[in-house]
Amino acid sequence: MPTRRAILATMGALALFPRTSNAAPAAASLTLWPGTPPEGGGPSGDVEENAKGAISNIAVPKIDIYQPASPNGMAVLIAAGGGYKRIEMRNEALPAARWLNARGITAFVLSYRLPDEGWEAGPLAPLQDAQRALRLIRANAGKFKIDPDRLGVLGFSAGGHLLGMAAARSAFASYPAIGDADALSARPAFAALVYPVITLKPPYDHTSTRKVLIGSHPSPALSSEWSVEDHVRARCSPVFLAQAEDDPVSDPQNTLIMQAACEQAHVPVELHRLADGGHGFGMGKPGTASMQWPGYFANWLDKQPLSPG
Repeated sequence: MPTRRAILATMGALALFPRTSNAAPAAASLTLWPGTPPEGGGPSGDVEENAKGAISNIAVPKIDIYQPASPNGMAVLIAAGGGYKRIEMRNEALPAARWLNARGITAFVLSYRLPDEGWEAGPLAPLQDAQRALRLIRANAGKFKIDPDRLGVLGFSAGGHLLGMAAARSAFASYPAIGDADALSARPAFAALVYPVITLKPPYDHTSTRKVLIGSHPSPALSSEWSVEDHVRARCSPVFLAQAEDDPVSDPQNTLIMQAACEQAHVPVELHRLADGGHGFGMGKPGTASMQWPGYFANWLDKQPLSPG
């Protein structure tokens, strides 16, 4: 009997199919690759979901599309966190998609490959998926009723690291082109990074993100290669940052480091340091200052110009 992975692959990277999971209603899903992802490898079987709604065993990377009743043309690619060991869909990605939909923004939730699940591309695997997702969304802009110049990204924790890299390294060819969509830009119009992991360098390198991506004893050069701040240049997308001052997982210096890198490169940046909320608060933890960040984000979005592509 053919595997689920084989069935989806035969549908092609641009094939839309109904989403059958009971986790949340999505209009459709879009597989990222027409066959095996670049360099191959990876797990087999179905996606696994834990009791908290986090997924792993991502054999078929994809995006789930959440469309508002009245699209305003803006779109956001969402990457939840989980230390590159899982993806926090229920606590981060899906609430963010609902919040965006309520404001007329089309949301694309990314199920990206997890590097320690046997992918030969290693740490490049999730970045390949993020870049490919941005290009496929643009290629299907008319179908999704969005403006390709108003496509941004929203990442949480390790997802913030991933989409920070996508914004800072949008011109980097993480995979060989396989179709017409790959001629399109992978530069997001803006990048919102919420309690992100930015640097993988000491003394802030205790995170699962660093361990999964580059191992327990990486060289200084490797740590630099996978630290977002070392890739910020003038053409980096405008950046929105939010983090709680009592974050026990991603040291609060991460957002300060990213802010400094943006300012040095003359990239527009707005940082909101929240008095409390810890880590993993998603769209806000009741009773804490983390509840304020979606309002700051909404105001910031209203000020964003169109992307030059």
